[in-house]
Amino acid sequence: MTGPEHYREAEQLIAVARDTAQASTLESTRQYAQTIAEAQVHAILALAAATGLSSDSREWHDVAGTSSAAD
Repeated sequence: MTGPEHYREAEQLIAVARDTAQASTLESTRQYAQTIAEAQVHAILALAAATGLSSDSREWHDVAGTSSAAD
């Protein structure tokens, strides 16, 4: 998954969590917490990708499949 794909996934999961939050059952509360946790992971991975690609680190660009300014 690319950084932008992680970002989009986080947005989609937040939308799902909003829908889940409207129910007030124990199961919906658990589902809400799990969905929010997954959204947070995707958001962090999107941030890591953006941060890594803004550097000239060859390793980050290799992982992302892009070329760095040093290439």
